[in-house]
Amino acid sequence: MNRIEKMRAHLAALNPVSLEIIDESHKHAGHAGARDGGGHYLLQIVTSQFTGKSTMARHRMIYSALEEMMKHEIHALNIQANTPDEI
Repeated sequence: MNRIEKMRAHLAALNPVSLEIIDESHKHAGHAGARDGGGHYLLQIVTSQFTGKSTMARHRMIYSALEEMMKHEIHALNIQANTPDEI
């Protein structure tokens, strides 16, 4: 299972109605995180579980779901987190 598939599996706990993960690691070649093997990703996620939650709370939910991966496999994560009503 590659990293994006692994991220999808972890984020499934949030019951997303839409989930797109784009590997942007190539844009960061030579960056310290890239040298250490951690990837750079753009995450676009839509779930009703974000309803009534602040941006900070939404990001915490995502980081919690990806907790183990954040230690070594993900160096940077650009997050766009919305509810179905916000798209």
